[in-house]
Parts: sequence; C-alpha cells; structure tokens
Amino acid sequence: MGVFGSQINKAVFLDRDGVLTRSLFRDGKGYAPRTLSEFEILPEASEACLLLKRAGYLLIVVTNQPDVGRGWVPLQVMEEMHRNLRRTLPLDDILSCTDPSEAPGPRRKPAPGMLLEAAAKWKIDFQASFIVGDRKSDIEAGEAVGCRGIFIDRHYAEAKPSQPATTCNSLLEAAHWILQG
Repeated sequence: MGVFGSQINKAVFLDRDGVLTRSLFRDGKGYAPRTLSEFEILPEASEACLLLKRAGYLLIVVTNQPDVGRGWVPLQVMEEMHRNLRRTLPLDDILSCTDPSEAPGPRRKPAPGMLLEAAAKWKIDFQASFIVGDRKSDIEAGEAVGCRGIFIDRHYAEAKPSQPATTCNSLLEAAHWILQG
C-alpha cells in the first residue's frame, strides 16, 4: 500500500546540489560540498518546499554523490548532510547513489533507478510529477519515466538538457511554475 492507502501520489523529485543546496563552483562546473562546513541549504529552498508540500506534492531528493563512492567524502558526512536537510525542509525521502561516474549503475542519474525505487515505495504517478535539477542527467532521468523536467540553469560549462518543460533560475521560481500549471 502507498503512503495514503491506495491513493496514487504526485511528487517533485529534487536534485540536492545546485537545487536545494549551494554547489561549489570551480572551473565552470558545480561540485558537491565535501565537508559539513561547505554544506549550505539555499535560502529559497524552505519557502519553495513548503509551497509544494502544501499543494500536495511528495518531496523526494534523488542525488548522485559519486565522491562518497570514490572515498573522497565519508558516508557519515553525507548522512549528516541529509539529516540536516530533513531537519530543515519538509522532505518525504532522500535517495542517493554513491556510484562514481566512471562505474555507473542503474540508480545513477541519468538512469531512472532512484525514481523507480521511489515510485514503488510511495505509489507515485510519474505523469503528474516533476523533476527539478541543475544538470542534463537530472532532466534525462525524469524524462525516462515520464516526469516533466525543470532545469535550474546555474550556467555551468557543460551540456544542457535539450528540451526541459521549462528553465528557471531557482527552486522557488520552479515551484511557482509548477503551481501555476
């Protein structure tokens, strides 16, 4: 049974770094924080999440964290970052893939494994759901299962998704776009 009995749920899947938290910008690219002191929840994240939650969306973080798999970030540090997110934001779940990019598995975005896992657990209707990310791989993972993709353009020096449903400058702007739909 799903969270609300047999009801099918709608969700907003959220990437972590660059969407909920500040990415570290180096050489034109965004990188995940490696220490707790570098971990910063973006100011608009709380308001955006509250708006989406009040509108009846499940909020599920789906995040690639390859630095854990590479041994650069201890698992305990990532877990503490996620506890901080749960204390601060009204999230329903956090799924993370620690596979390094050089050894991707079926859960590492752009593969949709984490979204499929969440859908089975939470009884999610992908057609009524969205994915918000700052990378092409986020949008592709959502598109693979039928979610509408919202690209947060952080102006990284890398390929952008070809056809997201929309492009925004922040999670708050994305939340407003979802709610106006």
